[in-house]
Amino acid sequence: MNVQVIADPAGRLIWASPALPGARHDMGAARQHGLIDALTTAGIRVAADSAYRGAGTNVELPQRRRTRQDTLDDRPRLSANQKAVNLAHARLRGPGERANAQLKSWKILRRIRGRPHHATLLVNAVQTLIHAS
Repeated sequence: MNVQVIADPAGRLIWASPALPGARHDMGAARQHGLIDALTTAGIRVAADSAYRGAGTNVELPQRRRTRQDTLDDRPRLSANQKAVNLAHARLRGPGERANAQLKSWKILRRIRGRPHHATLLVNAVQTLIHAS
């Protein structure tokens, strides 16, 4: 099951997308739900993981290692500055991961083995319960 999540800076769940089959890539799911276009149109900058590479300029991604210069050399390691940027980026992504963990803490969502439509109903119910508490 693939559910896209938006969290506020405190890690509270703001929005959860309808569920898609688990084999769906995160970037494809975000595009299918119109999330990338909506964030771009609104001018909202977000911190995301490497799965969202190519999402646009408003999506902040971690630094990644450079490709090989030739076939004999190993890929160059990240510099100390790049590692520091990645650490700061991970701290920014923490609240979103907290919202994901909050959803995953519900046993019923960890054991779904059915259609995405049924999973969406359960995710909506759990989201309502999270907001009510």
